[in-house]
Amino acid sequence: MSTATQEAVHRPPLADPAQYRPGRTITQWSPEDPAFWRSTGKRVATRNLWIAVPALLVAFVVWQVWSITATNLKDVGFGFSQSQLFWLTAVPGLTGGTARIFYTFLGPRIGQRRFTALSTIVLVVPLLWLGFAVQDTSTPYGTMVLIAALCGIGGANFSSSLANIGFFYPKQEKGNATGINGGLGNLGVSVVQLLTPVLITSSVLAVGAGQKKANGSEIYLQNAAFVWVPVLVVLAAVAWFGQNDLKVASTPFSQQKIIFRRKHNWLMTYLYVGTFGSFIGFAAALPLLIKTTFPAYSVATYAWMGPALGALARWAGGWIADKLGGARVTILSFAGMAGSIIGVITFLPAGSDQGSFTGFFLCFLAAFFFSGVGNGSTFRQIPVIFRGQHLKGLTEGTPQYAAALRQAEIESGAVTGFTAGVAAYGFFFIPAMFANFSVTSAMWGFVAFYASCVVVAWWFYARPGAEAPS
Repeated sequence: MSTATQEAVHRPPLADPAQYRPGRTITQWSPEDPAFWRSTGKRVATRNLWIAVPALLVAFVVWQVWSITATNLKDVGFGFSQSQLFWLTAVPGLTGGTARIFYTFLGPRIGQRRFTALSTIVLVVPLLWLGFAVQDTSTPYGTMVLIAALCGIGGANFSSSLANIGFFYPKQEKGNATGINGGLGNLGVSVVQLLTPVLITSSVLAVGAGQKKANGSEIYLQNAAFVWVPVLVVLAAVAWFGQNDLKVASTPFSQQKIIFRRKHNWLMTYLYVGTFGSFIGFAAALPLLIKTTFPAYSVATYAWMGPALGALARWAGGWIADKLGGARVTILSFAGMAGSIIGVITFLPAGSDQGSFTGFFLCFLAAFFFSGVGNGSTFRQIPVIFRGQHLKGLTEGTPQYAAALRQAEIESGAVTGFTAGVAAYGFFFIPAMFANFSVTSAMWGFVAFYASCVVVAWWFYARPGAEAPS
């Protein structure tokens, strides 16, 4: 059968072109059809992607707002211990990771437009509560923990966003689309760490009274929360009126839950815990780590750089993986992360040795870079693995091939969201480890874990004769 004939067979009739307008539910969607993609699909997919990106970025801002807020609480009179502050930065990771698992399956079921709008507008609640709570130094620690937990829901938007956006794109463009969505969304971590120190010094933006520091200067911690409220409202409205729901992406849980019986779901989850778990955990912990380990250096100046580098490297990681193979790049990322963390350990203060902040920070930047590369390569691996597993031995153009491809798409989306959900627990466990163990002990634990990830990636995905080359 010729290519033109195949296109004609698989091209859906465009009975209602109006369904592709903003705010509509799309019932006919065939991105693998080149003619449809050129005439309609690419334009619609691009619009949905670029509405999703800023919504995800600000959701990451909400998720990470405590990483900077916590560093200022003692300065304005809150009587929390260092361990309690690390726990405040960790709690959003616990709720974010848990909520991601639910969002993975709810997002495609409800639809990109509706779920993006709803999951964005609900984030207004914890931000408003945080803005009022930080103005009163008598706010109980338990209340602060609850607010931090609610802010963590912002991290869940990642799973639903990537799972939904993936359905809009043909297989040859999925990696780039999810790289843009995930990479630029991850930049929310840097945005909050870069802008918050500036925002909290502005009396112009303040709603309510400022807080006095020990040196007599005044800051406005509520700005870190309140300034994002109108942004969230606008982004939710844009998503509601500008995006589309895809009927083809509306998949019942009964068809998605099969991933829990897939071995490669669990193996890729393990690997993504190593890449994204490290990225988001280090991003949450680094501000307090700088403040407690090298107090002479400004958190505001340095903390945002690592997450920014990691977020941009994610995009590059997906692109490099397309050229060299995802598994090879994943192995390279873990080797780089292990070497970088050994470098961090080398430059930490020890006894009378004051350490080297320059060496410490450069090695941390390298760790962020390699984690970002690994984030991109692992997400490139997932659809390749599941497509290969489902399409093995089938002939393209047959009904069996089409059904298998559809199931591979469903499972790839579900696995992408589920792995992201579990990996988000790195946001919780890494600060928690620093709260309960010495920094050096925690770092050596990370190195050992990265070594195990190299073994898993090589054995199952990269070695000659691997079970699922990717």
